[in-house]
Amino acid sequence: MKKALITGINGQDGSYLAEFLLSKGYEVHGILKRNSVAENQTARLDTVYDKLNLYYGDLTDLSSLISIMQKVQPDEVYNLAAQSHVRISFDVPLYTVQTVANGVLNVIEAVKLVSPHARIYQASSSEMFGNCIDDDGFQRESTTMRPVSPYGCAKVFGFNISRNYRHSYDMFISNGILFNHESPRRGSNFVTSKIVKGAIAIACGEATELRMGNLDARRDWGHAKDYVEAMWMILQADKPDDYVCATGISHSVRDCCDYVFSKLGMNYEDYYVLDKRYLRPEELHDLKGDSTKIRKELNWDPKYTFETLMDDMVESDENYPNIKK
Repeated sequence: MKKALITGINGQDGSYLAEFLLSKGYEVHGILKRNSVAENQTARLDTVYDKLNLYYGDLTDLSSLISIMQKVQPDEVYNLAAQSHVRISFDVPLYTVQTVANGVLNVIEAVKLVSPHARIYQASSSEMFGNCIDDDGFQRESTTMRPVSPYGCAKVFGFNISRNYRHSYDMFISNGILFNHESPRRGSNFVTSKIVKGAIAIACGEATELRMGNLDARRDWGHAKDYVEAMWMILQADKPDDYVCATGISHSVRDCCDYVFSKLGMNYEDYYVLDKRYLRPEELHDLKGDSTKIRKELNWDPKYTFETLMDDMVESDENYPNIKK
């Protein structure tokens, strides 16, 4: 039985990954950052809570990571924890760098000191590319990285320090450069979840408007379930490497609004209100990933489309049954 350690196990990706690894027969361990409201801390893990081994720790506290590594002695480490909200990274840039950049180095150092033969998956991000796009309109492993947010800048450090330790110390460290991936478990302050919850609230008669920022930004959206399977595949490869995970199709935030509201029998234009608080100081215009490498080398084949992803988010919402037909 392999042992896996997941940082950020109670997040969207961490919870789906925990379920996936348990289905593969893994012994699953996870690190939680303490939350003052303990009742909400593991809500995403309710269905598998009794099968998990959980520890309190923090990416900024190397001693806690070393202690957990010594207890677990993992075969695989999935580093998913981060301050992951791009817009908020402008508000808390130092904290973002401490968790998203320095935190990666702390995880790698803890593995190097305690369990150097463990395989490490580092959660890299399409935000690292910024507005750099290859001539064919896609971003891929070789695309120049020129991020436009503190979050993206910190992710570039995590990506490069992972590669550096891979080559310097012969460690198995792979980067998954994941494009946007959503699910019913997405936090309510992320744009897809905000649109779904806002539209359902309006359809239920509980709200009259949807306050949003830039509707013209385009993203390559997939389902988190498909992407956590890609994480696992990356660590099963014969050698460590870097892989883009994406659907290859981008949609605008406007497209997302239109699809969700239309599904509920409404026109988003009747409710949309521009709120400048949600605009980024520097906007990232278009993300569209070329995942040819992981599809060919590891046979990754995502099952969800943009439309089935949004259907899942809408129909899984707890208030969906309350919509006035």
